[in-house]
Amino acid sequence: MTMMLRLGTRGSALALAQTELTRLALTRVWPDLAIEMQTFVTRGDRKLEANALPSGEAGVKGLFTKELEEALLAGTIDVAVHSLKDLPGRLTEGLHLPAVLERAETADLLLTRDGTFFDALPNAARIGTSSVRRAYQLRALRRDLGIVELRGNVPTRLRKLAQGESLDGIVLAQAGLQRLGYDAAHGNFDFEGQTIHVESMASRMLPAIGQGAIALETRAGRADILELLSAINHLPTFYAIEAERELQRLLGGDCTLPVGVRTTIDNERISMDGILFSSHEPAAPLHAHAEGNLGERLAVARDIFTQLEPRLIAPSPM
Repeated sequence: MTMMLRLGTRGSALALAQTELTRLALTRVWPDLAIEMQTFVTRGDRKLEANALPSGEAGVKGLFTKELEEALLAGTIDVAVHSLKDLPGRLTEGLHLPAVLERAETADLLLTRDGTFFDALPNAARIGTSSVRRAYQLRALRRDLGIVELRGNVPTRLRKLAQGESLDGIVLAQAGLQRLGYDAAHGNFDFEGQTIHVESMASRMLPAIGQGAIALETRAGRADILELLSAINHLPTFYAIEAERELQRLLGGDCTLPVGVRTTIDNERISMDGILFSSHEPAAPLHAHAEGNLGERLAVARDIFTQLEPRLIAPSPM
């Protein structure tokens, strides 16, 4: 008898692309598996459409996942496919995260219409982003920049850049662009007849916790689903995500702070770099670095937290 697996996803182009990657990964391993995809409109989608999302990343975690998690608990879907950085640090009781797909590039990209590189942007250039983390890191690099709140899905943001919208540039994740088919790795790409120029900010900015990873969430106790997902779980990504989510848990669960982290795994070693800004006063960020054996990944995350913790408890200098 052919088994049916029901995948739940948001209906955005990026969410559907990530769910298609999940379907392809599953059918490569389980060619006889029948897969059904169900789309959901989340509270975050409705707020996004109404331009009513809270300001910055701090207010949006969980807004794009709640309806999918309710469907998991109700048994109407078997697996919810998420952008991992949308997930709160603490999952809903009765749910767990047994698998992730191989992580895409985690870099943030600066996109412009005229090809101006970051260092050559004009004084007081206006850069669009919806991310508190990106805004703080951009301002730390150049205090003169004007950060403009930028909402909408990826095509909407690209359209605002392409059409002018009083923006000198925008910052987006490389992973999302590439999953939507934009060749963002080679300097420029075409969007609706406008050439969009690309500069990687990987050497200047640390990504979000979970950036570039696709998370597969299911109900606890589903051994049948666990068997299917275990076969496509990318272990290096899974271990990196375990460490990052441990740091997220220690920082307060929903990671409402301007924090960035980069995790690398090589030859059974894990290395993490972190940055944390004060969310209240202008102050120099704290930087952290830790590494260890892969089996010590949670201890490495705790080391990063210990180095960043003074920014959480100490008043920021004026």
